[in-house]
Amino acid sequence: MVSRVAHLSTAHGRREVRVHLKECNSLAAAGYEVHYIVADGLGDERVGAVQVHDIGASQGRFQRMLIRPWKMLWAARKLRARLYHFHDPEILLIALFLLIGGAKVIYDSHEDVPRSLLSRAWIPKLTRRILSFIFEAFENFVARRISAVVGATPHIAARFARLNKRAVDINNYPLCSEIEKMVDRKGNERTVCYLGGIGRVRGIEEMIRALEHTDAKLILAGPFESAETELAMRALPGWGKVDYRGKVSRASVREIMAASSAGLVLFHPEPNHVDAQPNKLFEYMSAGLPVIGSDFPLWRNLIKENDCGLCVDPLNPAEIASAINSLIDDSKRAARLGQNGRHIVLTKCNWSVEEGKLFNLYESLLGM
Repeated sequence: MVSRVAHLSTAHGRREVRVHLKECNSLAAAGYEVHYIVADGLGDERVGAVQVHDIGASQGRFQRMLIRPWKMLWAARKLRARLYHFHDPEILLIALFLLIGGAKVIYDSHEDVPRSLLSRAWIPKLTRRILSFIFEAFENFVARRISAVVGATPHIAARFARLNKRAVDINNYPLCSEIEKMVDRKGNERTVCYLGGIGRVRGIEEMIRALEHTDAKLILAGPFESAETELAMRALPGWGKVDYRGKVSRASVREIMAASSAGLVLFHPEPNHVDAQPNKLFEYMSAGLPVIGSDFPLWRNLIKENDCGLCVDPLNPAEIASAINSLIDDSKRAARLGQNGRHIVLTKCNWSVEEGKLFNLYESLLGM
């Protein structure tokens, strides 16, 4: 009998990399009947072997948190799936209702949410710690009662392992199909790149200020956290060396990395960042790009021990500039570091390793 399973998200898009391209597609290929419930207002459609159900777009953050979860519950119940896989903290409450109905429930924690709340700009500073404490208590309450918890990093999984015996890390490593497409690099020796969400705590200001001390160009792709941040960054002297592409396709991401000589991941030392494993870090490595990353202990172990890049103080533009200069001025060294990183991704840090963990978890819960 084919098992019907459903992934649920009000925050992620229908073609989101981790949820759809990796987890949903892998499960469909393994023989599961996979449904993905989203809230983007684009309607229902079948994407490959995955059936997408749309409950309608949210009008703002608070509607997404207070109203959409209940529409999500209604849509989920109509599916009568054997297993529901949740991807957002704001819909965790409805997980308990589905659990009561006899279904298996998985919470996929993409980030350490209680720690991430401490650096959310839209939350007043005086209330961040209180909100973080309250949410962690709620998250722990749910985690103890559901069928399993997936952590996107070992750090997140270890936290939940104290609460749920079925807690496993399924890392957000690159897809093997995309790694294979990134072999032919034609890097510009004076170009570096940053791909992903653009914000102050992700180091955008320090990156642009670093450009004032180098003749390198920065290719920047992704959405700004706010119009105010974008306006402020465009006013900096270093913006003249920025090639901003906006939101781009997966194919464009590969083209940008192929045209660059190093990839930047310069998150600030916020509580949610120091133990994170950004997907972009491994994407840079898969493309044969040396990484210039924040000097956090976890990142230092990966980057320095595998000799695939440089670690810097993400709050120091001069140090960032020095790292950029050292790589663009020594193309042979940059190429060697990039190939070391690509080797690690090809042999260890890729999705084929992680999807095996996903299959094992589903089999343990559904008895396939």
